[in-house]
Amino acid sequence: MKKLIASIVLMICFISLVQAQEWYHDFDEAKEIAQKNNRNIILVFSGSDWCAPCIRLEREIWSSKKFQTYAKDHFVLVRADFPTKKANKLSKEQEKKNAQLAEKYNLEGNFPLVVVMDKNAAVLGYTGYKKVSPEEYIGILESFNP
Repeated sequence: MKKLIASIVLMICFISLVQAQEWYHDFDEAKEIAQKNNRNIILVFSGSDWCAPCIRLEREIWSSKKFQTYAKDHFVLVRADFPTKKANKLSKEQEKKNAQLAEKYNLEGNFPLVVVMDKNAAVLGYTGYKKVSPEEYIGILESFNP
């Protein structure tokens, strides 16, 4: 019985890892991976615990199976989060990194802001929350490709 339970737990963990979407928080690391794999970068500025459109974008697009499957082979995803609740507080180092990204790519302080870049971090376009299907949102992101 213990072996059966252990097997089920391992299977659930494996399925979770396979379906998990990898979001980077270190832009330099993400850029290296994008260059290595010849993929565009999606940089998302979000307020995960206070911004309603950010939360909807997460729930309706980023968490969708369709987007996750597509993104895995096409994008390197970077999240610059700006939570306000004490329970979600980031490390000082991460706060500084996110602020530096905002100074460069989000001067107007828009939330959510989705910045599409090529593998060298040249900006291709900007978007935000749209009430569309994951397929349509992928089309918007891809429309920025030259």
